[in-house]
Amino acid sequence: MNTTSEVAVGRVDGVVEGGIGWIVFDNQRRHNAMSMAMWEQLSEVLDKHVADPEVRVIVLKGAGDKAFVSGADISEFEKRRSTPEQSDAYSDAGTRAYTALADCPKPTVAMIHGYCLGGGLAIAVNCDIRIAAEGSTYSIPAAKLGIGYMVAGVERLLNLVGPAWTKEIFFSARRFEAAEALNMGLVNRVVPLENLADDVLTTAKQIASNAPLTIAAAKMAVDELLKDSANRNLGACERAIAACMQSSDFVEGRRAFMEKRPPRFTGA
Repeated sequence: MNTTSEVAVGRVDGVVEGGIGWIVFDNQRRHNAMSMAMWEQLSEVLDKHVADPEVRVIVLKGAGDKAFVSGADISEFEKRRSTPEQSDAYSDAGTRAYTALADCPKPTVAMIHGYCLGGGLAIAVNCDIRIAAEGSTYSIPAAKLGIGYMVAGVERLLNLVGPAWTKEIFFSARRFEAAEALNMGLVNRVVPLENLADDVLTTAKQIASNAPLTIAAAKMAVDELLKDSANRNLGACERAIAACMQSSDFVEGRRAFMEKRPPRFTGA
């Protein structure tokens, strides 16, 4: 995290290639720390990828070779978070980004290398899949900064790694390595750094080649089942399943299987 008083810099870029919507956090001088403008840009880029029918899967990555995202840009805190009103506005920008990511109807993959700290770890936790490089490091340092952590963020981490690990992560505020992240279930797998890009690209292409309606229905079912039983919208899940069974993609999948060829799914 950056602690200087310089004016915050950085941007969040979006690129579409071969059915993959890339989101790139670029603030390399500060290890891709997130400025308020970057939180706002993340929501905007994500919305564009969701609205683009060409995009089948979204991959989030950090620019350069040092970090995924090293957290919030602390150099902005005096200017952006020194009053309750400013703090609320700053928190709202981050919450909108986290919520948009958590509620994204398309599958999301975090490509993690280097630092994945604070808000960066929260971004990764709100993705569907996390693929990490050896040497990556993780932490939520809120307890070292006196920051109150939003309940929704605690819940998402809790759903991923369970209560004991969630408490240790928050209570200790320590940094832990990729092997420990894998052990607790925070990341799906850890690969050598030199293989990270190829592994993520292979995974993204596999997802992009599959039936979008089936993936959307499965994603919805998992997300709903993580909710309290009284708040689950199982009717929406059933409708999503019915849409799969009534789709032209289901016809295409059957025919491709019988004809021993790769299916060509359209999402309809």
